[in-house]
Amino acid sequence: MNPVAAGLSLFAVIAGLLLVVDGLHPRDRGLSTAPSTRLWTTVENWWAGQTRRSRTQLVGSGVFAVVAFLITGWPIVLVALPLATVGLPALLSEPRNRDIEILEALDRWVRALAASLPTGKSIPDAIRTTCGQAPGLLRAPLRVMVARLDARWTTREALLALAADLDCPDADAVLAALVLAAQRGGVGATSILDELADTIQARLRALREIEAERAKPRVVVRQVTMISLVAIGLALLTQPDYFRPYRTPLGQVIMLAELACYLASLAFMRRLTRPRRRERILRRADHAQEVGSSA
Repeated sequence: MNPVAAGLSLFAVIAGLLLVVDGLHPRDRGLSTAPSTRLWTTVENWWAGQTRRSRTQLVGSGVFAVVAFLITGWPIVLVALPLATVGLPALLSEPRNRDIEILEALDRWVRALAASLPTGKSIPDAIRTTCGQAPGLLRAPLRVMVARLDARWTTREALLALAADLDCPDADAVLAALVLAAQRGGVGATSILDELADTIQARLRALREIEAERAKPRVVVRQVTMISLVAIGLALLTQPDYFRPYRTPLGQVIMLAELACYLASLAFMRRLTRPRRRERILRRADHAQEVGSSA
């Protein structure tokens, strides 16, 4: 074994031992950064912020990269495999759709409000009552709103601040309706909330259908990627001479360019399938005032 391979193998062993030691440490202990340089401190903070699963994947990919280098003799795999281990799951995973999450939470909260108002409660009292029943995504912002109401904020100011905290056009529609209902003393609030709940349900159905269509190309790309990786791995084991041109420096550059193009295409596809951000209704307090006065 040449010195480079021996050194890389030793590095893999040391990295594995560090992972074991890190797993034995209590979770509340942070990494010491006192004697570190700024770059090393950044690396330490990034490493400390990773989950145990992510650390295991990173170290495992490093060990696998060393093994692949010893088999193929390609220096590029020492960089490409760890990057692929981190990048491919992120690029091929389902992106979070915050609009659907907020709509689901708003649907439950609006129905709880609509059920609470007919009992004679005002809108601020109904918000206080339903705060504990709200879904997790809304619970913390609603608690902040209740604290603002207790601090003698007006209902309108507290609702507009809640809209700014949620930063969602769908939430703006609900909160704008509550602002108008509060200015009217709660008259017709129940019927407005019932209609809003029906509208939210219809929009939820539409968004879920759109998300299901967006997921189809991601599923196909994941399957193609897995099949390609398996085929390349089998070809490396059974037909190593087929990849001999990639052992040259020019071949390594070509392989790096091919990998970069594939990752770029995955990133472009992910960007195309992500929902576009829509403009908010309550972008500024003065705009909300204009909406309220015009109604």
